[in-house]
Amino acid sequence: MPEFSYNSDLTGGSLMVRESRIIADLLLKKASPEQWHEAIQLENLLQKKSPASAKRNAQAIRKRLELLEPEFWRALRDGDDELSTQVAFCAALERNLLLVEFMERTVQDAYATHAEKLEIYQWADFLEDCAHKDPVIHDWKETSKKKMGQVAFRMLAEMGYLDSTQNLKLQHVLIRPEVRIMLEDNYMNRIKDCMEVSSKGGR
Repeated sequence: MPEFSYNSDLTGGSLMVRESRIIADLLLKKASPEQWHEAIQLENLLQKKSPASAKRNAQAIRKRLELLEPEFWRALRDGDDELSTQVAFCAALERNLLLVEFMERTVQDAYATHAEKLEIYQWADFLEDCAHKDPVIHDWKETSKKKMGQVAFRMLAEMGYLDSTQNLKLQHVLIRPEVRIMLEDNYMNRIKDCMEVSSKGGR
């Protein structure tokens, strides 16, 4: 039996909704490797400062989106900002068990106890707890752990669970019916429960 690993890509960037729309379009068009190279490296559709960062972001987003069915890609590409953001968050959750468990434990607990806000230290506490299951976490650099926390909080702010990354004040989020239906149809109930965390807290 393989050892348990969180295998997270949270340092790969936050939701990157605008960029994700472009990647979703390439996936829907079944772009060839040459077309990917042209779009990302030559045309710089992601509008990054260097080809290297464009390639890195494109790979991170692609790895997330490829875990979802094409109907999610279409909603992401063609939907309004709110819908696209929620689909991008589905993809981030599907790719990051750490983020899922942070939502299930820390964030859900905050809503359930009617906390006003999250605290920065809660990410470090959460990782410490996760290290019992995946001791490799102890070997992660402190800078990496901190960056992952910053990305996680930024995603929560982009989704609207947090008022901002400055004050970390909790807010109520309504999950779009389109997203809920897609998640149910694809048996992604754990992701759906994560996303509905602010409703369950009785806010």
